[in-house]
Amino acid sequence: MKLENIRSPKGANRKSKRVGRGSGSGHGKTSGRGMKGAKSRSGYSRRFGFEGGQMPLARRIPKRGFIQTDRNVYQIVNVEKLNHFKKDSSVDKMALKNAGFIKKETLPVKILGEGKISKPLTISVEAFSESAKKKIIEAGGRVDITRTKDERRKTKDVGPSYA
Repeated sequence: MKLENIRSPKGANRKSKRVGRGSGSGHGKTSGRGMKGAKSRSGYSRRFGFEGGQMPLARRIPKRGFIQTDRNVYQIVNVEKLNHFKKDSSVDKMALKNAGFIKKETLPVKILGEGKISKPLTISVEAFSESAKKKIIEAGGRVDITRTKDERRKTKDVGPSYA
């Protein structure tokens, strides 16, 4: 078998339906679109979730609760995983990503205090739990809190104050 000998299976390539070519063709007059209405018109496209004028399902069901749109979603790393790194090394987001502890270096990271740490490390991420901070410092390490993009944006210097 050669590439130039391969053919489509029988019935795979069909002739296109020729519409609007007279009543003898079987697809004349309304061209298979029925009588009236939006679907029979050219340029028709239905909006997602449109139910023909009926109140859409998304608007019929009751709404409850509150979803905070500007919340910080942290990637979580426990203190015990930091034992993976060498003694006195500096651990940042790239090091955590290379070790496979986080998936994206664009999202903020929070270190939580589950487990024990036995090495002094310098860790610089966006957030730490109090217990994680305590354990890292007790092991002889350092904690550097880096600011998130949102925090930097909030504290940006707007200009001179005239107060």
